[in-house]
Order: sequence, then structure tokens, then C-alpha cells
Amino acid sequence: MPPKKNPLNLNPLQLKTLTLFQALAKLPDHAKTGDEPGTVRIGNLPHPHGDHFHLGGAAVAARDASGLANPAVWVALERKGLIRSAFPYEALLTADGLGYETGLGGSLLHGANH
Repeated sequence: MPPKKNPLNLNPLQLKTLTLFQALAKLPDHAKTGDEPGTVRIGNLPHPHGDHFHLGGAAVAARDASGLANPAVWVALERKGLIRSAFPYEALLTADGLGYETGLGGSLLHGANH
């Protein structure tokens, strides 16, 4: 039997937010190695300008990033063991959070042309 897609039953906003945390974890301006093995501390969260913001060489629509400013989303991700929240300042992305397959990377992160 193939593994279940979205085994933690994250809702669309939670999936988008986790995808953005995973992308931020790859960028040195936003990520630092966490205190525990396999964790990454995410801070310096981006702020939209106009209808988008930049993550490295990618652009993200502001409408897809509303979970970064939503405490309920952070609480849900923490309850499911994917992050440890210090809302609104930073999140510790756990090893489970880093490895969770959201399936949204290609649909949220677009090549930036400016």
C-alpha cells in the first residue's frame, strides 16, 4: 500500500505555511541550525511588498503566505509536532516538519523576474 498523502490531515493553509517554512529553512538569511539534531530555527520572516514577497530566487504570492501571520496555524503545526512556535518571531522546524511532503513546493514558489 502506498504511503498516505498528507497523513496528518493538514488543511490547505497549514500545508502552505509548512511549505514556506521548509523553503525558508534552506535560506541562510532566515535559517539557523536548531539546538536539537535535525531541527532548523526559522526567523527573519519575510514581509510582502505589493502582492508578493521573495524567498531566495523565488516569488511567493502574499495570499499564499497568510499562515505566516496566523497564530492558529502555528498552533496547529506545533500540535502536530512539525514546529515549535515562538509566534510571531520564529519557529523551530522539527525533523518531522522538514521531512513532511506537502506536495506544494512547485505551486507556491515561482521563479522571480525582478
